[in-house]
Amino acid sequence: MSPSHVTVRYWAAARAAAGVDHDDLPVDGPVTLADVVRRVVDAHEGSDLARVLTVCSVLVGDRPVSTEDPVDVEIRPGDDVQFLPPFAGG
Repeated sequence: MSPSHVTVRYWAAARAAAGVDHDDLPVDGPVTLADVVRRVVDAHEGSDLARVLTVCSVLVGDRPVSTEDPVDVEIRPGDDVQFLPPFAGG
């Protein structure tokens, strides 16, 4: 993975909505989670991804960030962002 990219991984319903299992977003430096969300929603315009992401848990690397304000979550080049929709069952 190039350090000038952020890898965004989609799981379950997020993967179905995006139509891909991941996106590599080029970045010039740190960006916010809010920017990442905007960019992936724009990249999958016409899909249900925007709605699905509103219910997802979010990890940056191994760190859960779902309870934080997306404008305050810094994503650095080389980071991995994962969107995990709620899962049924146990």
